[in-house]
Amino acid sequence: MTRWKPIVSLVGPRRLILFFGMMYVVVATGRTIVRLSNGGTPSSVFLIWFLISVFGAVLCYGSYRLPRTSIDDEYYPYVAGWSLVGFAIILTVLVSYHVLAEGGIANPSRAIPILTSLGTTAGYGIGVHDGKARTRERELEHRNRALEATQRELEETVARLERSNRQLEASNERLEQFAYAASHDLQEPLRMVSSYLQLIDRRNDDLDAETEEFLKYAVDGADRMRRMIDGLLRYSRVETEGEPLEPVDLETVFEEICDDLSVKIAECDGEVTADDLPRVEGDEAQLRQLLGNLIRNALEYSGEEPPSVHVTAERNGADWRLSVSDDGIGIDPAEQERIFEMFQRLHTREEHEGTGLGLALCERIAERHDGTISVDSTPGNGSTFTVTLPACADEA
Repeated sequence: MTRWKPIVSLVGPRRLILFFGMMYVVVATGRTIVRLSNGGTPSSVFLIWFLISVFGAVLCYGSYRLPRTSIDDEYYPYVAGWSLVGFAIILTVLVSYHVLAEGGIANPSRAIPILTSLGTTAGYGIGVHDGKARTRERELEHRNRALEATQRELEETVARLERSNRQLEASNERLEQFAYAASHDLQEPLRMVSSYLQLIDRRNDDLDAETEEFLKYAVDGADRMRRMIDGLLRYSRVETEGEPLEPVDLETVFEEICDDLSVKIAECDGEVTADDLPRVEGDEAQLRQLLGNLIRNALEYSGEEPPSVHVTAERNGADWRLSVSDDGIGIDPAEQERIFEMFQRLHTREEHEGTGLGLALCERIAERHDGTISVDSTPGNGSTFTVTLPACADEA
C-alpha cells in the first residue's frame, strides 16, 4: 500500500476521501439525469442512483467524522490509502475483465460506478480499523515505555533505599556498640567516685553542714548517673542481647511483676488487677521489663488518691493489644509524643524520681517485637498505655 503514499500526501487524506465521496454522488446524479432523459425506467434508474449515492454519502460523512474518531491524525493517510487501494483494486479487476473477457462488461456505466464505490467504501472501513489498531498500538508502546521508565525509577529508588537501610543499620549498630561500650566503661570510674565520696562522708565527722550538703549532692548526682548508665545499657542491649522470641505466658509475667512490686503497692495502698492475659510470641525478660515499667509508672504517677491499675488484653487479628490503665494524674496531649523519647521528663526529680529512659526502653522493646506502643490520656483522668504484641504462631 505504500506506493500510494505520494498521492495521499499530495492531495491530503481527508480531501481524498471527500473527493471520492463527492465524485460518486456527482456520477450517480449525472447518470440518473442522462438515463431519465433517454427514457430509462425511473425505478431502475433511481435504484442505481441510490446505491452509488449511499456509498458516496458514507465517504463524505467519513471524511467529516475522521477527526472525531480515536484515530491519531498521524494515521489518517492509512485510512485514505486503503480507500484508494479499494478503488484501484476494483477498477483494475473491472478493466481487466472488460478487456479480456469475451463480450466484456455488459453495462459498464452501471457496473463500474457501483462496484468502485463499494470497493472504495470497503477500503475506507478497512483503513479506519487499521488506523485505530495502529493508534492503540502506539498508545500501548508509549504506556510500556512510561511503565519501563517508572520501573527503572522504582528500581533505582529501591536500590537507594536498600543502600540507605544498610548504612542506617550499620550506623545503628555502631551507635549501639558505642552506647554499650561507653555505658559499660563509665560504670567502674563512677562506682569509684561514689564509693570515695561515701567514704569521705563517713570518715570525717567534723565536716561542717555546708560541706556535708555538698557531699550529699555529689553522691546523689553519682547515683543518678549510675541509674542513667544502667538504663542506657538496658536500652542498647534490647537488640544485641535479646533472647529468641518464643511463647510467653503474660499471666505468669504479670504475677511475677506484682510479687516484685508488692512492697511498693503496699506502701501506696494501691491495687493492681488484670483480666485473663494471653500467651504471646516474645522475649520473656524484655516483656517483664516492659510491663513492669508501665505498671511501676502507673503507681508512681497516681496523684493524691491510692492508685488503681488494671491490665487488659484484646485480640486484634494476628496481634494482641495489651493495655495498662490507671486513674492517675494523666498526661497533657501536647506531651504524649515526647514521653517516648530518651531522657524526656515531664516532672522534676523532686516531684517524681526517674531517668527519662523507661518509656523509651518500652518503645524499643515493642519495636523489637514488631509492635507499637501508644498512650491515650487526659490530664486528671488517668492514662492507658497500649502495646501491640504478636500472638503465638500456633494461635495466630
